[in-house]
Amino acid sequence: MIQVHGYFRSSSAYRCRIAFNLKGVAHDFTSVHLRRGGGEQKTPEYRALNPQALVPTLSDGDFVLTQSLAILEWLDETHPEPAFLPADPNLRAQVRAFAQVIACDIHPLQNLRVLEYIGAEFGADQAAKDAWCQRWIGDGLAACEALLAKQSGRFCFGDSPGLADICLVPQVFSAGRFGVDLSAMPRVRAVYDACQQLPAFADAAPGKQPDAEP
Repeated sequence: MIQVHGYFRSSSAYRCRIAFNLKGVAHDFTSVHLRRGGGEQKTPEYRALNPQALVPTLSDGDFVLTQSLAILEWLDETHPEPAFLPADPNLRAQVRAFAQVIACDIHPLQNLRVLEYIGAEFGADQAAKDAWCQRWIGDGLAACEALLAKQSGRFCFGDSPGLADICLVPQVFSAGRFGVDLSAMPRVRAVYDACQQLPAFADAAPGKQPDAEP
């Protein structure tokens, strides 16, 4: 049985939950609480599994894989239907680029370890951390809005959800947590709303997870 280590509020783990739901692939979930006891991801036991001390981590027998985008592509290759990537190579590259805007450029700046660092080293209080996140999430999603303006369909790149949507939805959720104004991003909001109509996305929401907290 595939095992996935994650945390209900982690955007990266959220991506994986959506992906497993879309594919209909059974797996076991293990919660790694990122705050309890200083962070369960920092324990020697978990670091032995994932030296970065991050979530998610996937294991399937002796096979261990970290990094959510790698997990999503592995899942897509081992369980091809429904496909997360389009057949056309140019469009496939655009989808990957869009996903990387979120996973590589936006999300890392809101990561818990970054926020803890700017608090500890630079004295940033919660208001300053929120302002930091609002700046970088807002700028990043504005770029996403511009990229999506060139596309058509209910979802990011057409009429079926894929890799881009899997990455966008958790990022929009995080935008809500940090009070980012999305009023000037109608395409982003429309795609998010379309995704929420699908059980695969709705059931992956942080508040519906077994380790969810207020």
